[in-house]
Amino acid sequence: MAASNKTASPVAPFLRAILDKTAAPFFIDTHCHLDAAEFNADRDAEYARAVEAGVAIQIIPSVSRDNFAAVSATCARYPGSLPAWGLHPMLLDVHRPEHLADLRAQIEAQRPIAIGEIGLDLFVPTLDFATQETFYVEQLKLAQEYGLPVLLHCRYANDQILKHLRRIKVRGGIAHAFNGSPQQADEFIKLGFKLGFGGAFTWPRANNLRRLAVDLPLETIVLETDSPDIPPVWIGRGRNAPGELPRIAQSLAELRGISVADVRDATTRNALEIFGPITG
Repeated sequence: MAASNKTASPVAPFLRAILDKTAAPFFIDTHCHLDAAEFNADRDAEYARAVEAGVAIQIIPSVSRDNFAAVSATCARYPGSLPAWGLHPMLLDVHRPEHLADLRAQIEAQRPIAIGEIGLDLFVPTLDFATQETFYVEQLKLAQEYGLPVLLHCRYANDQILKHLRRIKVRGGIAHAFNGSPQQADEFIKLGFKLGFGGAFTWPRANNLRRLAVDLPLETIVLETDSPDIPPVWIGRGRNAPGELPRIAQSLAELRGISVADVRDATTRNALEIFGPITG
């Protein structure tokens, strides 16, 4: 089934408007939960810190029907914050089958930049896999129908995620917090996906992630914080925030032996390949 034209959308003008006002080179945080309650006390300050650091765009995915309103309000308040709509696989206790219809209505009401955060999680043993799979497949179908990329939660489930991506063709997307094998990375790349890297690879014992961060082609990597989660090593167990993205980029640059400007420019270009086009 071919992707529909339903999203010949506000996305391209939206990004153009942001880029037109951004004279300096900039970062994109491709996965950031700025709407989360952890930011209630200082959200304005953390957004300002991110923008001051050059993080001009933050992609904010929903996790359930219950936070559509919070994501929408956050994106309305903060220029450069763009919504993605989806039902997270770890929140099966709050999802209901009828929420898929609510998701469609939300897509129609406020066109997103992507469908997400969606996917599968095999790390938490109490999550029913069949139910996860049902929600994942139905949301892939929505992404296909609307011609949107997807933001994928794929913890310990890369092969299962890929199986459905081969069957339901979508417009690429991002394997969020990727931590698979080089072979799995290659399979995502073949399907038009970029691989999301954030604070996890900054920890010295994250050997697999650090190898991937060095060995994968730079044109396959995008940056993310997953704020307030996945803090980098310098935060420890504290709260992550989008303003940490440039330092995460610096860590990647040091691992690869290149400049932070090279990392910034490449990862921004890679993200725009997924979320664009931005011209025309």
